[in-house]
Amino acid sequence: MGEVFAERRERLRERCSGAGVDAALVSAPANVRWLTGVAGAEALLVERDRVLLAVAHPTRERDDALEELVVPAGQDPAVAIAAAAQAEALLGVEEHDLTVARHRAVAEAAGCRLRDLHHSVEQLRVVKDEQELASLRIAAEIADQALGELLESILVGRSERHLAMELERRMVDHGADGPAFPVRVGAGDHAGRARHLPGDRRVEEGDFLTVSLGACYRGYRASATRTFVVGLAPQDWQVELHAVVFAAQRAAREALAVGASLDDCARAATRVLEARGYPPELEEGVGHGVGLDVEEEPRPGALEPWPGEFGKLENRVPVTVGLGVALPGRGGVRIEDTLVVRPSEDGGPELLTITTKELLAL
Repeated sequence: MGEVFAERRERLRERCSGAGVDAALVSAPANVRWLTGVAGAEALLVERDRVLLAVAHPTRERDDALEELVVPAGQDPAVAIAAAAQAEALLGVEEHDLTVARHRAVAEAAGCRLRDLHHSVEQLRVVKDEQELASLRIAAEIADQALGELLESILVGRSERHLAMELERRMVDHGADGPAFPVRVGAGDHAGRARHLPGDRRVEEGDFLTVSLGACYRGYRASATRTFVVGLAPQDWQVELHAVVFAAQRAAREALAVGASLDDCARAATRVLEARGYPPELEEGVGHGVGLDVEEEPRPGALEPWPGEFGKLENRVPVTVGLGVALPGRGGVRIEDTLVVRPSEDGGPELLTITTKELLAL
């Protein structure tokens, strides 16, 4: 694995060299982990002939190519590692990860001019290697397994918060590092809402129940959302609404291709929703990239293009594709999957989250 991380750092060096930057100070934790494989480290200095990692304690097992700088408790790792930089003219930093105060402190410690790296590492992270995709597959499998077990249990009378806590526990029991994000459960009139936080609302017979969950495995995070009906056979309006969202999400998934964009997926979903008489609520698009962060590049309408011409998706880019429609006072439907972009000759998008999207009565 050491060769993998060394190759990633070399790609960063090439970007820095092309921009006239002597060295890069990486402070976003996910970027540090991607470049080193070390979880929990908070700062990394990549120079032409040296790699220095800021750690709280010496690590027992590490890449021999990494030098370590032990940072005392209470000291900012980014500032400490900046003081050790050998950059003579320009030091690249991740301005999006630094407050104004930290940026000033880093500049003073480095003793040279700073230049923004402009999300360089995030852009390098977009296209995943097969080992990264393997971790994402396992994360998706863990989430699917936890959700499947929950659906076999008694749901009526249990609160949204209790169900969310149980799902998080089940994912850990099945080998997850933890949840990819706080599990969201919405019952009744809370169902179908984007980013709904679970509360004390208890599940009742006939409710729509929406569950958004994801597992984190070896740092990699997958995400899925499903909506079901609890207890009774679904009512006609529930069947109709689920069918509309199901069709729109399927259209978005089918638009996912090498050379396409997430904006293309959103347009495909919008056409379905409008044709069925439902106003689209897709201001945030229908998805985003996933990996070491649950929301990462690519993002719809991104101002800075990721690898690929004009923001077009490439092979081996994992993304979420999901959307929902919520009716005031009645609840709604939300469906989301994690997929990997694949060329048509390889069968098209690879679906990682496989729990059924059919409208089940639980």
